[in-house]
Amino acid sequence: MPQTHEVTNQVPPHHGYDAAADPALLEALAREGAGWAAPELHRLGVLAGSEQAAEWGRLANENEPVLHTHDRYGHRVDEVEFHPYWHRLMETAVSHGLHAAPWTQQEPGAHVARAAKFIVWSQVEAGHTCPVSMTYAAVPALRAAPALAEWLEPLLASRTYDFGLRRPDTKRGLIAGMSMTEKQGGSDVRANTTTAAPAGDGTYRLTGHKWFTSAPMSDVFLTLAQAPGGLSCFLLPRVLPDGTRNRLHLQRLKDKLGNRSNASSEIEYDEAFGWLVGEEGRGVATIIEMVNMTRLDCVLGGASGMRLGLVRAVHHATHRRAFGKALIDQPLMRNVLADLALESEAATAVAMRLAGATDRVARGDSDEALLRRLGLAVTKYWVCKRAPAHAAEALECFGGNGYVEDSGMPRLYREAPLSSIWEGSGNVAALDALRAMARQPGSVEAFFAEVGLAAGADRHLDAAVAGLHKQLADPAEAEYRARQLTETMALALQASLLVRHAPAAVADAFCASRLGGEHGGAYGTLPTGVDTGAVLDRAVTPAV
Repeated sequence: MPQTHEVTNQVPPHHGYDAAADPALLEALAREGAGWAAPELHRLGVLAGSEQAAEWGRLANENEPVLHTHDRYGHRVDEVEFHPYWHRLMETAVSHGLHAAPWTQQEPGAHVARAAKFIVWSQVEAGHTCPVSMTYAAVPALRAAPALAEWLEPLLASRTYDFGLRRPDTKRGLIAGMSMTEKQGGSDVRANTTTAAPAGDGTYRLTGHKWFTSAPMSDVFLTLAQAPGGLSCFLLPRVLPDGTRNRLHLQRLKDKLGNRSNASSEIEYDEAFGWLVGEEGRGVATIIEMVNMTRLDCVLGGASGMRLGLVRAVHHATHRRAFGKALIDQPLMRNVLADLALESEAATAVAMRLAGATDRVARGDSDEALLRRLGLAVTKYWVCKRAPAHAAEALECFGGNGYVEDSGMPRLYREAPLSSIWEGSGNVAALDALRAMARQPGSVEAFFAEVGLAAGADRHLDAAVAGLHKQLADPAEAEYRARQLTETMALALQASLLVRHAPAAVADAFCASRLGGEHGGAYGTLPTGVDTGAVLDRAVTPAV
């Protein structure tokens, strides 16, 4: 037989590199006050770029969670079984403090360090970051109930991952979830119909159905229910103080587009035990800080996915030859890759800026709180909206190889829409930006003060900021125009950061293409004159 299976012109596996070797990320880490975390970040980055970690992520997704409603004897257990590599992913995330650890650290920059590690480690596998993120977000909401916070916060912040349903006070570390939406309301949580009846001893009994509850094996859950005083926030443990199971019945697991390693479920509350968090009737106000934290993680997740898609595409193009030379040396492919690099770098810069704001807010900075309020809304909308298109273009750089599961690109593509949906889809995020501007006018001043730090450095940015002032002065049909306004604000914020902090090749190309009209509707339509070499140099992942 003729020799037909000699393998040539195939790309070597993308393993053995430091995922933290990202100039944009490292520069932002130092800029936002957490340069001290670089050694640990690099250690995590080497693990994230290893073949071992890639296998953890692959097998955790290929072996999806399994729901067991009853044990072999017929007892109701409501447990979810995970692949062992899910637990390896969780152990790594928790041991490196990607969950609630920053809330108990006194060192400035703790939240920034955590954000950088989140961006790096999420590139291995995104599904397990859902319970990690919810645990991070639960702490500020839980502080509305000081006694509960004093008891649970040290356990939520513990760097020990202790899986299994046991009494919280017998565990070395806890994971938190949240259970807000219902089938009739979705993002309109005020439409919730779950009821909370006072039990007479300071606790409540909740009855109702929750449409989306991710990570149902978490130890405690924040949830919303209608108490006598109105919509209120409650904390529900999976295991009660006496060691018995709370009446939280898992009805089914969701069959999702992506995020398949993570169990998302429907839960029935059958007079479930709960503690009130905050005041009756103040449920939305109580959880709003939790929403801010999870929205930050949506942006971090979007930036993480973009970086992963970019470095994979650059790696493939470096080693694949077509039409007589390496793909990365083909002018049009360089245009595409440089365009993807600009999007990734802008997402990382703004994500880390907002992480810095979060860190300063945690230390009492009211000005940063105003910037974060509006900046998170516009950035959550735009970065998360760009992620699916970015993943699709990165996949296409592989040609047909990218459409095959072995490449890892389909999993990235399926994951990409989630951040744009979670914690309010595009319209909700855009309308929230309008709400922030209306209710907190100081947030608008803080936004323009931030972008104004780059005034006079780029004519495209100056023109965009002038246009924003005009748009905001015209309230006519504001809701109808909310997406366009939010997009421009997000781009201006990204551009101002790049103009101030990124190499000129990156900042100039971003401003000309995103704000100057020198760009088409697809990636790979950068104007001539862009220094693609300088842009792409920042997307190379050298072996370790």
